[in-house]
Amino acid sequence: MLLPRRVTLCSYRLGGTDGVSVEAEKWRRALRSLGCSVTTVAGAGVADRIVPGLAADALEPPDTLAVARALEDADLVVVENLCSLPLNPSAGACVASLLAGRPAVLHHHDLATQRPSLAHFGAPPDWPGALHVTINQLSFRELAAWGIASTVIHNTFEPDPAPGRRATARRVLGVEDNELLVLQPTRAIPRKNVPGALALCESLGATYWLLGPAEDGYGPELSRILARASVRVLRGWPENAEGFDVTDAYAACDVVALPSTWEGFGNPAIESATRDRPLAIGRYPVASELRAFGFEWFDADAPDALAAWCADRDPALVEHNHELARRHFSSSDLPRRLERLLSGTGVPDTMHPL
Repeated sequence: MLLPRRVTLCSYRLGGTDGVSVEAEKWRRALRSLGCSVTTVAGAGVADRIVPGLAADALEPPDTLAVARALEDADLVVVENLCSLPLNPSAGACVASLLAGRPAVLHHHDLATQRPSLAHFGAPPDWPGALHVTINQLSFRELAAWGIASTVIHNTFEPDPAPGRRATARRVLGVEDNELLVLQPTRAIPRKNVPGALALCESLGATYWLLGPAEDGYGPELSRILARASVRVLRGWPENAEGFDVTDAYAACDVVALPSTWEGFGNPAIESATRDRPLAIGRYPVASELRAFGFEWFDADAPDALAAWCADRDPALVEHNHELARRHFSSSDLPRRLERLLSGTGVPDTMHPL
């Protein structure tokens, strides 16, 4: 089978800092490197075509004709989580009905059964010509239980990102040279477990830095939690930090915290490795799958080992983690994996990543 010439990426939201947007952008670049023209369609965010009814928080169902027009010129549609996690069930049903019988890739970042409030929705849609791709083995097994064949393609990362501006970033943040800085490079919603990150910082005597904003109405609760903190708290970048980005944030910190109770993947787990920073991670299910590659991570709720490492920083740990990230999760391998998937040479129904 020849690779599709025209590909459309479709999601609730694109162009943001959430994991789905970030990974969709990596797929867009990889597909373009294979010679595909790529168009993006979303209900919100930044996309070539915005159809508001597709947004996760849309108040009205999508206009079926508008969605059909947005997707009609594609040889292949890649659906990024919109048919996986029913945050807007009418949007998922609309897209699935329009794509039934057409070639499509359903890229599953989360499944309904992985969210207690959505579990009753059950399996995602399936039809002849649909390829299912999961980002973890947990979702692979759940799809298999429904009789749906899939392939695992883990999230990928730049293996050797450019170094950030550590000294400059810390100066802008007002962080002293000897001040231990713990970065939580996520947005704030309940499952990100901000209280767990604060408890870690209290044990380490560290400053806590939450990089992302509160979302899904979590702002008031977050303010109450942070107001009770017994450690110094930083939120986002200060107003005078124009031009600084996540690369500088990783450079500025000493420890990365990902104490989440649930993640479909948890990109900071691998990003911390490529940026040579130790990681304190929560015990969410997919973390065990990632740790099995051999990463040496610290438990977020057992800070003594991390405190000992911070007191005597052995570079061998971060070097080991960096090499594993480079070997197993490199974005340079993504075009090859997608080419195998779309050319029909990738083996479906396998947990072995393409």
